[in-house]
Amino acid sequence: MRYVIIRDDDTNASTPAECLERLYRPALDRGMPVNLATIPEVSLNARNQDGNLEGFLRFKNGCAEKALPMAANQQLSDYLRARQGYEILQHGLHHDYFEFERLPGNQAHDALHRGTQLLLDAGFRQPQTFVAPHDKFSSSNLREVARHFRIVSSGWYELARLPRTWWPQYAWKKVRRTPHWKIGNTLLLTHPGCLLSCFRNYNISIDLIQENIKFNRLTILVTHWWEYFRDGTPDENFIGFLHETLDFLAKVPEVKVIRFSDLLGSNIPIN
Repeated sequence: MRYVIIRDDDTNASTPAECLERLYRPALDRGMPVNLATIPEVSLNARNQDGNLEGFLRFKNGCAEKALPMAANQQLSDYLRARQGYEILQHGLHHDYFEFERLPGNQAHDALHRGTQLLLDAGFRQPQTFVAPHDKFSSSNLREVARHFRIVSSGWYELARLPRTWWPQYAWKKVRRTPHWKIGNTLLLTHPGCLLSCFRNYNISIDLIQENIKFNRLTILVTHWWEYFRDGTPDENFIGFLHETLDFLAKVPEVKVIRFSDLLGSNIPIN
């Protein structure tokens, strides 16, 4: 059996529920879970590396607040709670640029607890999985995240950004050439880049998706809901590609789409 996790990043209080419904109704109808990396209190001035507003703020609609907690969008929170197919992951706190790389180490503990509480305030279950904005950590903040969460999902882990006490396990992972590893009770998972992206050639992407699933026991497919609506209107070609990918996952007998939390207390092999 091959296992696939769908991770969609950047759900926040300005996300229209209908966008997620449009994207993932085919998955929900098939009983395929979708894992949403959710920003607990989104900064409405969050910027990307070019200094432009982040694409996930496309629908903030002139809100004057500096930040919005998830509970501020009751329609979205109600929609997500009513559909068991969604699993909520904690995605930073505000999603500031390189937030968990730049955040002072003595502030990480409080930031993590505040983010969790904000998600609980919105009516969600205690998140078990953490996703850092832009997949970036400092070593001290990564250590704090691993203390707080059972699963960390990231694109990669760099030796220079790991706590020194983790180096032996990291070296063993590199020797074995395995994508996923573990520190204590915390799983450290990687993904093969954002293969479901509007900035990629779709024909190449589907080949890469199939190749990763063929050669790995566990594959994490990352996408971003706002890329499908980046001009404020649906990108029908890209949405079609997502739905074709979901159809492929549903039709392959040896592939099972799971939640991150399914990896906890189970015998699902990750390597």
